[in-house]
Amino acid sequence: MKSKSAANTKDRFVIIMAGGRGERFWPVSRQATPKQLITLLGKRSFLQQAVDRVLPLVPMKNIIIITNAAQAAEVKKQLPKLPKENIIAEPCGRDTCAAVTLGAALVGARSTTAVMAVLPADHVIPEEKKFQQVLADAFDLASRGQVIVTIGIKPTEPATGYGYIHMGNELPTPQGVKRYKTAFYKAERFVEKPNYEKAIDYLNSGQYRWNAGMFVWSFVTITNGLEAHQKEMAEACHRWFKVAWTPKLAKTLAKEYPEIRKISIDFALMEKAQNVVVAAGDFEWDDLGSWTALARHIKADPEGNCAVGDFIHVDAARNVVYDARTKNRTPIAIVGLRDSIIVMADDSTLVAHKSQAQKIKELVTKLAADPKYKKLV
Repeated sequence: MKSKSAANTKDRFVIIMAGGRGERFWPVSRQATPKQLITLLGKRSFLQQAVDRVLPLVPMKNIIIITNAAQAAEVKKQLPKLPKENIIAEPCGRDTCAAVTLGAALVGARSTTAVMAVLPADHVIPEEKKFQQVLADAFDLASRGQVIVTIGIKPTEPATGYGYIHMGNELPTPQGVKRYKTAFYKAERFVEKPNYEKAIDYLNSGQYRWNAGMFVWSFVTITNGLEAHQKEMAEACHRWFKVAWTPKLAKTLAKEYPEIRKISIDFALMEKAQNVVVAAGDFEWDDLGSWTALARHIKADPEGNCAVGDFIHVDAARNVVYDARTKNRTPIAIVGLRDSIIVMADDSTLVAHKSQAQKIKELVTKLAADPKYKKLV
């Protein structure tokens, strides 16, 4: 007879969303090897780190990667121990609700009593043990009732680049269950990215969490939620459920996916559902959105320069310097430059002012439109 913990593990699944383009990390991030597939911090890619983090809680066979056709080969290469059939390529990007719906169909076809976590592939979570404790408690709570659990990160600054969740009262531990180490709260409402003044108010109130896009729910709960709030998605989930893990799935997705409504899971479900619970994610976390964010994880010199590579300067300050070249690496020397981003790749170089970091996406679009530079994308 299997132990209760073994049975729980057998019914736990993790869906890792790994289809993003990561354009703001050009020239290191490319279409075939976007942010989640490159190594910026440590010796493993963000995707590999995401898998490593959940392995203590979920068996490898229960980890499903949802990516796209351009990236599927590299995902397989980076995760050789993952069953190949667990790497699912979307025919085209239709935002997170479609990916969640597909993930639910795949998990449900394996086990209708399953509980699944949906996690992004490109987050930085240095405090793995704390994260694992929160995820384990969220798995347990989600397995016990019709609740949608979202992990809310405690804000450390008045960030305007994240959505926020307004928390209500703390919820009691379910009857007959040993008290969780994680605090859970009723989710009152989801708030879009605020302006700076509102972000300060949210931070000072102590009642708001960053929306990190990490969710935990049972198969029954997510399908009921789609049925109530996104009928089209619920019907798609039912169709994909019937052909999941068969050769028919790829053909079905190729035919139906382009017609699926493009909408995020936040708009489609989270903002409408009344059964959302916030797990207090009190661990160090970062969603690296740009080269400037990387500086938070690189030790700075006395002038505030954050560098990976052979770097020397005179009268330069607060720069981000990253040498990603794999051959012919030479020193990067700068004079009098401040608040800039310098990134060296084998075939291209990026120089940008830190205040303009978000415009790197525009640069990538421009490169893609020019036959001369398209190969750099």
